[in-house]
Amino acid sequence: MTHISTGVYLTQLLRAYGVDTVFGIPGVHTIELYRGLAGSGMRHVTPRHEQGAGFMADGYARASGRPGVCFIISGPGMTNILTAMGQAYADSVPMLVISTVNAHGRMGSGEGWLHELPNQQAMVATVAAFSRTIHRPEELPAAIAQAFAVFDGARPRPVHIELPIDVMLAPAGHLPVPVQVARATTAAPAPQAVAAAAAALSAARAPVILAGGGAVRAASALAGLAHALDAPLVMTTNARGILPPDDPLQVSLSPSMAATRALVAGADVVLAIGTELGPTDYDFYEDGGFALTGQLIRVDIDPAQLQRGKAPDLGIVGDARLTAEALRTAVSSRAPGDGAQRAATARAGRKALSPAIQGDLLLLETIRDTLPDALIVGDSTQLVYAGNTAFAAAVPGGYFNSATGFGTLGYGLPAAVGARLAGDRPVVALSGDGGLQFVLGELTSAVEARASVVLILHDNQGYGEIKSCMIAADVPPLGVDILTPDLGAIAAACGWRVERPRALADLPGMLRAGASQGGPVMILVGETLRAEAQRAAA
Repeated sequence: MTHISTGVYLTQLLRAYGVDTVFGIPGVHTIELYRGLAGSGMRHVTPRHEQGAGFMADGYARASGRPGVCFIISGPGMTNILTAMGQAYADSVPMLVISTVNAHGRMGSGEGWLHELPNQQAMVATVAAFSRTIHRPEELPAAIAQAFAVFDGARPRPVHIELPIDVMLAPAGHLPVPVQVARATTAAPAPQAVAAAAAALSAARAPVILAGGGAVRAASALAGLAHALDAPLVMTTNARGILPPDDPLQVSLSPSMAATRALVAGADVVLAIGTELGPTDYDFYEDGGFALTGQLIRVDIDPAQLQRGKAPDLGIVGDARLTAEALRTAVSSRAPGDGAQRAATARAGRKALSPAIQGDLLLLETIRDTLPDALIVGDSTQLVYAGNTAFAAAVPGGYFNSATGFGTLGYGLPAAVGARLAGDRPVVALSGDGGLQFVLGELTSAVEARASVVLILHDNQGYGEIKSCMIAADVPPLGVDILTPDLGAIAAACGWRVERPRALADLPGMLRAGASQGGPVMILVGETLRAEAQRAAA
C-alpha cells in the first residue's frame, strides 16, 4: 500500500465516505482510477454516454439521499455530462463528479493534447457548488471532505474535482485513509427566528404552507405541523407526496393554477419551506398571476435564496427537517377548522383542466394505485406535464422529473436506472419517444446493470407537445414530425420485455408483472390508450 497512486487513494477515500456505486465510462485518461475501483467493494455502472452517467447519479441521489458519484474522462466526457450537472444544480441534487484533466504543462496549453480544453475547471464551475483542480496529492483529502460538507450541511449541488494526469499517477501511499470521517451536520434554525415564526403561525387566521423539493425529507415533521395549524399544504412538483393523496390538507394542484393561487392569496400567513418560489413551479405560464399577499415566512438552507424572488417578512436559515420539527414543537395547536375545506376548494380546481390532462392524470393514478410504493421518474413529456399540474404522489420523493427548472430531455430512463440501483423499491420511468431517442443507448446499460425498471413509453411519433405549441402560436410546425423507429423492437433487441396494452384495463397487470418478475420492461402507451383514459376520466 505504500506504493499506491493518487488515483487509487481517491477510491479509498470514497469508500471511507460510504460510497457504494460509481457511474462512469472508462477512458484512457481514467484508467488509474479503475485500478483502485477494482476490488474496492464499490459497484461500477457503465452508461453509454456521460450524460447518462450524470442522470443515473441524479436518480440514485434522489432515491437514496446520498450523493451520486461519477468518474468522467477529461474534455468530451466533461462536456457530455454538463447537461446532467445543470439539471442537478437546478434541483439541488448532490452529485460528485470526479474527472481527469491534462497534466501540468499540458492543460490549457493550446498545443492540441488529447481531450484538451482551454479551461475545463472554469467551464464546469458554472454548474457546480464548486469546481477544484487538485495540484498535489496532499490536497485531495480536504477537497473530498469539502465536497461532502456541501452534500451534508449546505444546499446539495454537484461538486467537481479534477485530477491532472500527472497528479493522478503520483504516489500517495504516505497519506492516511481515515477509518472514520467527520461529517458536517445540517444547520439548525436560530431559536429566536423559530419563536417569531411560531407566534405568527399560531395567530394566523388562514395559514398556508408551501413546500418544495428541499422539504421532502422533512415530510413527517411537516405533516404534523400542517395538522397542528390546520393549514393546507401546497406541494411543488418535487415535493409531491409529503402529504398522501387522502390527506384532507394536501394540495397537489400546481401553484401555477388559478385555484391554488386563490388559496395562497387568501392566506394571512404563508410558510414557504425548501422551495425556491421559482417560476417553473409558481408561474409556469408566465402570466404573473401568483401573488403572496399575507405575511411570508421563508425557510431555506441557502441564505442567498431567501432573498431571491419574493423577499420574506421573516427569513429563517436552516435545514427543512430541523426547522419543521422546531416549529411543530413551538406552535400552538388548534382544533380542525376550515383548513380541510380550503384545501378541498383548491383541489377542485383540477376540474378546470383539459380532457387530455385529465386522462393523463388517470394513467398516472393507475400506476400509483397499482404500485403504491414505486418511485415514478419522469422525462420532459406529456404525461409528466400533466402530472406536474395535479398528480398526487403516494409517498414523499415518490415522483420527480426533469420538466421543471432546467427542463432537460433524455432524463427519465437513466435517472430511473440510478434510482432503481439505489434500493429495492419498484421504479417506473415515464418517457416520450422524442426524449427516449436522446438516450437509446441506456436501454442496454439498464439490462447490463440488472436495473429492473418499468418504462412507460408514450409514443406519438415526434415532439407532440412542441408541435401543439407551434400550432397554437401560428408557427408552421417544422422539425417536430421526426422519423421514429420501432422503439419496442429496439428495446427487445436490447433485452427488454415489451408490452403493448390494448386497453386501460391491461395496464395494472402489466405493471405488477413488470415490478415483480425482474428485468426491465417497456410498456408502450399510444394515442388510443390515452384517448380511452380521457373518456374514462370525463
